[in-house]
Amino acid sequence: MSNNKETFTITAALPYANGPIHIGHLAGVYIPADIFARYKRLTNNDVAFICGSDEHGVAISLASKKASISPKELIDKYDKMIKNSFDEFGILFDNYSRTSSKVHHETSLNFFDNLREKNLFSLIKSEQFFDVDENQFLADRYISGTCPVCGFDEAYGDQCEKCGSTLSPEELINPKSTISNSSPILKETKHYYIKLDEFEEFIRNWITVENKDKWKTNVVGQVKSWLDSGLKPRAVTRDLDWGIPVKIEDEDGKVLYVWFEAPIGYISSTIEWAKANDKDWEQYWKNPETNLIHFIGKDNIVFHCIIFPIMLRMFGDFILPKNVPANEFLNLEGKKISTSKNWAVWLHEYLIDFPNMQDVLRYVLTSTCPETKDNDFTWKDFQVRNNSELVAIYGNFTNRVLSLINKYYDGKIPNPDSKNNTDELVLNEVKSLKSKIELSLNEFKFREAIKNLMNIARFGNKYLAETEPWKIKDSDPLRVEQILQTSYIIIIYLSVLSEPFLPFTSNKLMKMIGLNNFSWDMLDNINENVDYNFKIDKIEMLFRKIEDSEIDLQINKLNGNPSL
Repeated sequence: MSNNKETFTITAALPYANGPIHIGHLAGVYIPADIFARYKRLTNNDVAFICGSDEHGVAISLASKKASISPKELIDKYDKMIKNSFDEFGILFDNYSRTSSKVHHETSLNFFDNLREKNLFSLIKSEQFFDVDENQFLADRYISGTCPVCGFDEAYGDQCEKCGSTLSPEELINPKSTISNSSPILKETKHYYIKLDEFEEFIRNWITVENKDKWKTNVVGQVKSWLDSGLKPRAVTRDLDWGIPVKIEDEDGKVLYVWFEAPIGYISSTIEWAKANDKDWEQYWKNPETNLIHFIGKDNIVFHCIIFPIMLRMFGDFILPKNVPANEFLNLEGKKISTSKNWAVWLHEYLIDFPNMQDVLRYVLTSTCPETKDNDFTWKDFQVRNNSELVAIYGNFTNRVLSLINKYYDGKIPNPDSKNNTDELVLNEVKSLKSKIELSLNEFKFREAIKNLMNIARFGNKYLAETEPWKIKDSDPLRVEQILQTSYIIIIYLSVLSEPFLPFTSNKLMKMIGLNNFSWDMLDNINENVDYNFKIDKIEMLFRKIEDSEIDLQINKLNGNPSL
């Protein structure tokens, strides 16, 4: 490993504060981001892992209206729920902010004013769809109709999710308001539009030439399809009474469009964190040596790979992202996750139903992460991976080794210094797997990384099965000492390398084997860093078996029969 300390600004998409977090969010964004941030901290880098609640926009207004509460009450409710769920699940943000905060309003307006003063906006009068029944203008996402390209009758005003075509509301056949289901009318309004078209060539070169081989193919492909359609000016203000207010020629009722100010939330959250921790926020956003990495789902690719980079470029002295490792979607039991139909596994409910089992869900969602294509979560697979991998391989190996050390040496770790070729081979294989994990993580291949982590436990089990120390305890006691010392070293590797993926398990295991402040790189000189005077005391089971009845309960809950 390199000793060169680098700076990483790692952002995770701001969750929208109109509902709780589900497994699709976790698999697509938050678990990969947390793994990467933890890994970079463990390898002694300077990390700012940034997130926060996205609290403006028409969806907040609608949800609050539906719940008969104010937008402020709604965002307070869900911000608290989301933050508590993240904390309990072990998502270790350096700062989790809110876009309703004063610092965010100030930062966003400063950004807006900067671009306006540089004449990078056009003030355009246009006709936009208006819902008469609800007395409000409609955001593109709140207009549906038939796609003019493929004929899909549930296309949105900005995109057809079936064929992937970029659309405008005017192109839809038989447009409807998704709020009232009525046919909207066109009504004149005035807004600022950002001149995206003037930066099309810059974006095209930056993504499809400079980063073509560095970024994921699914990300580059989607950006290219947007660019091939040609970039057009896009509104940065909306007619709404909830958001960051701006004046347009003394007209009231205008706010910053949520897609414009939400990514600025990464910057305002960093400013908030830096101020609280006596740091210079500009080092994380304006230093060319800093690695800016955005973790997002595929529905946010256009904003983070085209629009936000253009905004940063327009402002002038901000860095652009080094990578945007966007993931695809996670389905549930063969169907698309739907929050409106309650077809989802909610994080706050999982934490109640499976207490102290955060790492099981982290493991399964990492193992099935939709990195390059949509993937499927099933409760049966969740059970199988837990029982046959975490319990039977990882947990079994660590428990057997520590139990034998307790039984044979009263918990004292043997240190015979008598390794033979078999021992050296297995430790070299473990070192090789460590290198593979590093490579995978640096390339955002989290499925591959966690597979190799489990392979370490597999090698440990294979080594124990082949050497059978329990059979030669009396005939070759020195050999038994060496086998169990080698096995103990494998457990050290497991405990440290597990930290980004399975932080609760890693912490539990480290306590059992007496590891304190152990960094990733210390594994390269492991014998110098092992305390052979430590005495193993209490051995805890790392994982428990999940019964069929628990899985049946979850499937019944999904199908609306929680009591069955």
